[in-house]
Amino acid sequence: MDELMQILQKAKPDVDFELEDALIDDGILASFDIITIVNAINDTFDVEVTVAQLKPENFNSAEAMWEMIQELQD
Repeated sequence: MDELMQILQKAKPDVDFELEDALIDDGILASFDIITIVNAINDTFDVEVTVAQLKPENFNSAEAMWEMIQELQD
């Protein structure tokens, strides 16, 4: 989870990812941010986030992203 938090902080340093749970719904993350984050997740965790996983519920919070990464690694 620490590596994910580093990715998120690098993408959007002004956001408190530990508290936010509506990153997409509230417009905190834009499409470019998602692309940047997905590329970093793919490289860092050696997974492939597919188009099917690019849905708001997977990116609304750091915890949701972490759960998605865990599922992809299984």
